[in-house]
Amino acid sequence: MKEKEALSEPKRKPEAAQAGPFARLWGFAAPHKGRYALSVVLAIIGVACGFAPYVATAAMATALLGGVRDFAVYLGWCAVAAAGQVAKAWLMGRSTVVSHRATFAVLSEIRRALARKLDRMPLGYVLETPSGKLKAPFVERTEQLEVPLAHVVPEVSANVIVPLAIIAIEFAIDWRMALVSLATIPVGLGCYAIEMRDYAEKYGRVVAAKSHMGATIVEYINGIEVIKAFGQGAASYRKFTDAVKANSGLMIDWSRTTLPWTAIMMSVWPAVLIGVLPVGCLLVLDGSLTVPSFITVAVLSLGIMGPLFAAIMFTDDIAKIAIIMNEIGEVLEQPEMNRPDEPAPIDGFRIELRNVGFSYGDAPALKDVSLSIEQGSTVALVGPSGSGKSTIAKLIASLWDVGSGSLLIGGTDVREMPLSQVARLVAYVSQDNFLFDESVMENIRAGRTGATDDEVIACAKASGCHEFIEGLPQGYGTVVGGAGGHLSGGERQRVALARAMMKDAPIVVLDEATAYADPENEAVIQEAVGRLTEGKTLVVVAHRLSTIVGADKIAVVDDGRIVACASHNQLLEECPLYAGMWAAHIASRDTAEGGVSHA
Repeated sequence: MKEKEALSEPKRKPEAAQAGPFARLWGFAAPHKGRYALSVVLAIIGVACGFAPYVATAAMATALLGGVRDFAVYLGWCAVAAAGQVAKAWLMGRSTVVSHRATFAVLSEIRRALARKLDRMPLGYVLETPSGKLKAPFVERTEQLEVPLAHVVPEVSANVIVPLAIIAIEFAIDWRMALVSLATIPVGLGCYAIEMRDYAEKYGRVVAAKSHMGATIVEYINGIEVIKAFGQGAASYRKFTDAVKANSGLMIDWSRTTLPWTAIMMSVWPAVLIGVLPVGCLLVLDGSLTVPSFITVAVLSLGIMGPLFAAIMFTDDIAKIAIIMNEIGEVLEQPEMNRPDEPAPIDGFRIELRNVGFSYGDAPALKDVSLSIEQGSTVALVGPSGSGKSTIAKLIASLWDVGSGSLLIGGTDVREMPLSQVARLVAYVSQDNFLFDESVMENIRAGRTGATDDEVIACAKASGCHEFIEGLPQGYGTVVGGAGGHLSGGERQRVALARAMMKDAPIVVLDEATAYADPENEAVIQEAVGRLTEGKTLVVVAHRLSTIVGADKIAVVDDGRIVACASHNQLLEECPLYAGMWAAHIASRDTAEGGVSHA
């Protein structure tokens, strides 16, 4: 018993995956550290080459003051300056190419890790999370790492290391002049420190507002049909505009608190000659500093601040890395369905629920449910809306794990099976099955990758889809649109059934699979279901009771419990709830038929 209880505990990623944002990012970047190292080396050499014009200027000024009259000397230094600029451009370009190759590989690994994580998480997390919020880590947030990773790593390294080396050279020439050349740095750092007060918190609010705005926009676009149909345009548009205004307001406030200090820093930091020129002149006049040394330090000091300031300007990107990786980490650290990697042995395809309990958050959906479904039998789940019948179907398909108790297939707890094994055993078809934005042919082939076109067509014929597919504009080559939007609800359902038939799993779970079918098409679908489930274990959640009267057993679910389980005739005699549902079904059907006849 304790072993089973342990199985129900949510699985979390190892502690390493729950580390800080930079440690987590390093985990993805480590396999590509060689490329990043090469990028840094190229950038350092490139920034160093960028100092060639400064060195050439100092050398030519010294030569002029020394009375050198040979123009070839000056021409040579001009060539050195030009070569340095060309080398800098080429090296920085190569550094960027190498860092981008490494970065795109890292982004690919992050997205694949998110996709793998999504596959291991309970469906509940996906359904409860707004699509815009879930989309953000996959698309926008991961994409926003491109600039920080591709540029921060090489350029910050080079723009700090090379100026430090130049400062060391200045100290070697004259320590007094070196100190004077750095006099503006404390003022710049002071402005920077003031700017950085609560910077991460402020920038985090900006990112959160942008994320909320993105999720609101996605919700507004996805729900536009409902918004128009029910006249909710004003309220929905207000929610949309409020999100946009909140985002812009935070951006303005954030800019207002940071830009003034940035402006002061940009003005003061490069003004090194304010101290270098008067102090250098005094030292030259009192004979403690040579003119060539004075010129060299003065010229080199002009080149130091540019790279240092370029490194400082990456502050936003560094802060962005932490915020984005924390957001990605929220997904990566979600509880997982606790499943092993190796397939478990099973004995047949009998399904058994033992004292199963399950909750959506704090709301209990199933309470102490026990049910046995024999191999090759058909069991229907019926009950009022919200009673828990679809939850049972989803648990059998391992879209969630049970909260308490156990669910067995072939005598083995499904929590001891990999999700891939359960996927091979169970074909699940719901009323809202998703179709990919590909051709009808490819959507059916998704049930069994590698199936030939002839096998797909044969499957479509067996599932009663062939005629309507042939009537589509491009037949089997017709692209169904996002989520199958180019097809009607009934057509999507029939393609989903064909896909399930192609899978040929020994257990079939139909969760109100004929909900979108009209009476004419329902007969076709029911016939297809009969062929699909012949010799298989079938679990069906039905909204039309007339479709399941021939089931071996009908389980009546009410308020999260199975209140009765027997044949149709027995339930009519022994279960008042089922008898009432059947009477209501017959009455509604007679009313509908009478209306059609009258028309």
